[in-house]
Amino acid sequence: MVQSKSLSYRIVTFFIYVMLIVAAFLSLAPLVNTIAISFSSKTAAMSGMVSFWPVEFSLSSYEKIMKDHAFWQAFMVSIKRVILGGGLNLILVILMAFPLSRSVKQFKYRNLYMWFLVFNMLFSGGIVPTYFVVSKLGIMNSIWALILPGAVPIFNVILMMNFFKGIPDSLEEAAIIDGASPLTVLLKIFLPISLPSIATITLFIIVGHWNAFFDGLIYINDQAKIPLQSYLQQLVLATQQTDGLTAEELASVANLSSMTLNSAKVLVSLVPILMIYPFLQRYLINGLVLGSVKE
Repeated sequence: MVQSKSLSYRIVTFFIYVMLIVAAFLSLAPLVNTIAISFSSKTAAMSGMVSFWPVEFSLSSYEKIMKDHAFWQAFMVSIKRVILGGGLNLILVILMAFPLSRSVKQFKYRNLYMWFLVFNMLFSGGIVPTYFVVSKLGIMNSIWALILPGAVPIFNVILMMNFFKGIPDSLEEAAIIDGASPLTVLLKIFLPISLPSIATITLFIIVGHWNAFFDGLIYINDQAKIPLQSYLQQLVLATQQTDGLTAEELASVANLSSMTLNSAKVLVSLVPILMIYPFLQRYLINGLVLGSVKE
């Protein structure tokens, strides 16, 4: 009986590992293919000869990127967006999560604000009303059009709020007895303890700002102010809209839509996230578990 159970356990474990390996392969296959294309010659890529290994190894795509002023201009816009938008998001999340983590006795209208936040998280205003608001505020075609509409990520507020609620009340009570103000309690007690949750939220914010592309397409008209992902999306759209173009315009599009060049640009755009993720990854699971919804 024991041997039968041991054998069945090994069989189940084997199939689980096989499924995980297959899932990992399916997830990594597009990335590996993109890497192979970026290091292949244009002829090999366009003829479909490249799968998971470079064909006719070439660094010409990366050499072109180094001279592509528009790419690096968009890259710096995204860096600026992550710094300004991420910093604003983190500050507002912390300042909103702290009072919402207090009891009704401490914050009388706490439940009213919570219902308001949850309602707005489930039912947004929509693209058209948001566009009109951004337009009326006079921030169209500026970096603030990419930052202010999503300045308060409500999911992150709820995550941070629940982490704050898990901190023992005795710490706060002891600080208040010693004469600490609410701001001192937040800065000196809550924030140092909340590093895992803050790191998790920071990762979400950075990835969200870096990968966003749609708002750049609808709010930004000046090519010099467009973020990186919107710039890359324009390259994809350019390959699909060639009807009615002149011979010179077609030649320009063909140069921009080169599979090897675009693959190289996609990989370069991944570098900042790949550099940041290892430093925050160890906090990710812990922060999600500790900040999970407890209400």
